[in-house]
Amino acid sequence: MWGKDKLILAVVLLVVAFSVGLWAGHSRGYKKAEADIKKVQAESAKKAAEEAAKAANPFEAANPLGGVEANPFEKTKKILNPF
Repeated sequence: MWGKDKLILAVVLLVVAFSVGLWAGHSRGYKKAEADIKKVQAESAKKAAEEAAKAANPFEAANPLGGVEANPFEKTKKILNPF
C-alpha cells in the first residue's frame, strides 16, 4: 500500500515541478522576447529617422563634375606621342 502512495506522490510532484518549470520558462522567455522586440523597434525607428532626414534635405546635392579630369587630352597626348 505504501508503494502505491509513494508512486502517486512522485507523479504529483513531477507534474507540479513540470508545471512550475513551464510557467517560469514561459515567463522568462516572454520577457526576453519583449526586450528583443523593443530593441529591434528602437533600431528600426532610428534607421527610419536617419533615412527621412537624408531624404528631406533639399540642399544636399551631388557634384556633377566629381569624376571629370582637368585636361582629358593630356592622357591622350601621352599615349599617342612616344617621345
